[in-house]
Amino acid sequence: MKNNLGREIFDQMKAFASSDAFEQEKRRLINTKTTEGSVVFLKNIEETFKYVGLKNGMTISFHHHLRNGDKVINFVCDAIKKEGFKDITIAASSLFPNNGPLVELIKDQTITGIVTNYINGPIANAVGMGDLKKPLIMDTHGGRARAIESGDLKIDVAFIATPAVDKEGNGSGKFGPSACGTLGYAIQDLMYAKKVVLISDYMTDNIIEPELSKHYVDAILMVDKIGDSEGIVSGTTKITRDPVGRKIARDTVKVLEALNLIKDGFSMQTGAGGISLAVVEYVKNIMISKNIKARFASGGITGQYVDMLENNLVDTLYDVQCFDLKAARSYRENRRHIAISASKYGNPFEDNPVVNDLDFVILGATEVDLDFNVNVTTDSLGQIMGGSGGHADTAHGAKVTIIVTNLLKARLPIIKEKVTCVTTPGEDIDIVVTERGIAINPLRTDLIETLSKTKLPILTMKELMNIAHDIAGIPSNYEMSKEPIGYVRYRDGSIIDTLYKIK
Repeated sequence: MKNNLGREIFDQMKAFASSDAFEQEKRRLINTKTTEGSVVFLKNIEETFKYVGLKNGMTISFHHHLRNGDKVINFVCDAIKKEGFKDITIAASSLFPNNGPLVELIKDQTITGIVTNYINGPIANAVGMGDLKKPLIMDTHGGRARAIESGDLKIDVAFIATPAVDKEGNGSGKFGPSACGTLGYAIQDLMYAKKVVLISDYMTDNIIEPELSKHYVDAILMVDKIGDSEGIVSGTTKITRDPVGRKIARDTVKVLEALNLIKDGFSMQTGAGGISLAVVEYVKNIMISKNIKARFASGGITGQYVDMLENNLVDTLYDVQCFDLKAARSYRENRRHIAISASKYGNPFEDNPVVNDLDFVILGATEVDLDFNVNVTTDSLGQIMGGSGGHADTAHGAKVTIIVTNLLKARLPIIKEKVTCVTTPGEDIDIVVTERGIAINPLRTDLIETLSKTKLPILTMKELMNIAHDIAGIPSNYEMSKEPIGYVRYRDGSIIDTLYKIK
């Protein structure tokens, strides 16, 4: 069957009926969550499996705050294989290239299911080739929190990589040799998993204000190394110096100024891409020159935002994930750098999630289509290479959502008649800024009225696509496989698209 975006979906997948139904189930689940008393300190991973009662067919979860430096996922899964467990579902908030060893476990059906918000590298390639037995589920960051709290995603055992633990069983990301900063994506796992194991390489006497409370922890396992904190900077987290990218960033700031969005008390979030970070740089310069102070910035926090906080350009940082070590240091030292859970960040059924209070968000795109749908999940051939993360959450919540992208990448037009995969529905996207022009969603007549009075190059999405075609030609249509291997789940639980096996 087709959904209202015209995409083929699995008809058995349903969204949660209402926020009332969500709250009722959330209360029921949290009331059944208890620990057995004192936290147990275990000797090794084999003893840990016995203690939590790990069995075939269970769902286990991990977070991704150590990103490409994480060692816990591979360590636990390798032990699962050695112990002979089968049919395990991995509910990791994200998976990165360093998790490549899991491919072997997927092929021998030690791992048969994956639920995640972002995935790239060897695992994504294996899933795209159809090696995963069960359908891949791609959530948003807020949607994963919703799924856990509602019981859509039932976690049997959460293995939480924890940079520091104390003797009472509390955990923190602030301290230790593997300190990575905030642990926002692990909070729902902590609170709702049937069993919770903190895995750490650093113990201290007492953690003040722990992110992970002992009241939800069943056991702690100490290991030699949980990861390399340098790995959290993996990915695109540097300001672009490309002249085309810089032009896009400058035009984006002109849009923000024309819409009067850079003013005292505003709030913002940007992605970690090079153009988005250049936008932050230009916005910061305007704030300094006009003596403007922002109320807050949110999301995955980079050193740029730390500089703004320390120079009193922003009141507060709401941080669900540190994107570099400067941000991790700031979270440890600055009381105005505040950790939030993934639910508080973007759960659509949370009371006033942070994304709903954003004045604007700047995001990237792999593809955009004429209906303003955005793809950041696959490439143009359907190969999985990312995922929503907070893309769809912030796009829906912010007052103005702006996509920044080159019109062409590797001589391929980014604007298409239909995207290969819908990550974020077009109704949540307001403006697309490219080096050749700016398109405004026809649904936002207020923005069209304001920006049409400026000298900015306002074009339709069709006109931008035609310009790209005039430069690079019309790309050949790639015939997709008809064999589904997973689906994209919107933040409210509804299915918005299907992922297909690569030919």
